Amino acid sequence: MNDTPSKGGTDKGSRRDFLKSSAVAAVGVSVTGNLSIARSAHAAGDDLIKIALIGCGGRGTGAACQALNTKGPVKVWAMADVFQDRLETSLAGLIKGQEARYDRSAHHGFREKIDVPPERRFVGFDAYKKAIDSGVDMVILSTPPHFRPMQFEYTVKQGKHVFMEKPVAVDGPGIRQLFATNEKAKKKGLKVVVGLHRRHDRKFQEIIRRLKKGAIGKIVFIRCYRNFGGLSVVHHQAEMTEMEYQLRNWNCFTWLSGDHIVEAHVHEFDVCNWLKGEHPVTAQGQGGQQVCIDSQYGDIYDHHFVEFTYSGGTKMFSQCRTIPGCWNNISAHAHGIGGAADVCCGRIEGAEKWRFRDRATNPYQVEHDVLFDAIRNDKPHNEVEYGALSTMTAIMGRMATYSGKIINWENAINSKVSLAPERYALDATPPVVPDGNGLYPVAMPGVTKVL
Repeated sequence: MNDTPSKGGTDKGSRRDFLKSSAVAAVGVSVTGNLSIARSAHAAGDDLIKIALIGCGGRGTGAACQALNTKGPVKVWAMADVFQDRLETSLAGLIKGQEARYDRSAHHGFREKIDVPPERRFVGFDAYKKAIDSGVDMVILSTPPHFRPMQFEYTVKQGKHVFMEKPVAVDGPGIRQLFATNEKAKKKGLKVVVGLHRRHDRKFQEIIRRLKKGAIGKIVFIRCYRNFGGLSVVHHQAEMTEMEYQLRNWNCFTWLSGDHIVEAHVHEFDVCNWLKGEHPVTAQGQGGQQVCIDSQYGDIYDHHFVEFTYSGGTKMFSQCRTIPGCWNNISAHAHGIGGAADVCCGRIEGAEKWRFRDRATNPYQVEHDVLFDAIRNDKPHNEVEYGALSTMTAIMGRMATYSGKIINWENAINSKVSLAPERYALDATPPVVPDGNGLYPVAMPGVTKVL
């Protein structure tokens, strides 16, 4: 699963003042049943932070490695996944990964930072609740995007800090649920980072700052790309139920991933929205499933082209493709009356030429450094709003390509079309099933209803 960017903090008062405020805040515990650990357990900034990893795929395992590489005592305390084999593979990778990648001088690598006995390894659709309730302080949410809103809601209900991967939902109802939950998160003082890592990348921060100050004049239009060759697929095994197959092949099903335009292209939409300081108000476009038509590719499109319009009339042109043998490109570009910028390369061609030449940092690591610093020092930090707005931008783009209609923001975000199944179980029926030929129904522009 999968990325992300920077935040502000507040000046720390004295430890005595902080402990006084913590004592006052503690009065509310008996009323709310929840208290931000940043106001209690981590007043000193050096207490052990226990992590629950929810979703043990490659991105979740990577996020856990980055969390374990932050300053201060930290441990992976519990793990949860629908599948036992993924959990065990992730656990083995975490134990081994530290020595290989992060701390060659350490005697035992991550081994000392992992305390996940069998009784804290949870499997199944409700495993996330058990892991969250196992005595942890912070939760990594890295399951397929469909599950993000419900898991975020439960995490906030239990008063835990959050790192959650992008995108943060796959449909309008999920986005609305996320916003409602975030109001509770803010009231509880919980710290939340969303995996849109470019917000924490110094190159992106600097070029966005320069463009906002007028380095290329008024921006006329923006273009962005997420084109690369093909997706990894899992073949259907005879012993798999249809639900298990789709979960293991989640990036090929819209109800689980949101389609490639949502799951991956959200990164570029986030950069463009960041640059503009707003989200688009309309989208229209086209796409389809032209080459990746085998049943293993599920019901997602293999190409999308969308024209977005911002409130002032500025256009954003988006290409998204997953077809092998074609032009690959992942980038975002801004064009103004006084020049142009390749945002991802950190280069401006205008009256004054500029290129980012500072030493690069790993934004995947920085986003966790920022989160754990906020937790330990009780700095306000919450990235949900821009994470949700950029995800909704991607969802609106998918609505436009699937329907062939002009979609406006208000209708999109208020859509009652939910992609959720009726129930969650490995023997349950997913929202889409194959026909007699083993092929899945694919959205048809002019016919498919998205609102």
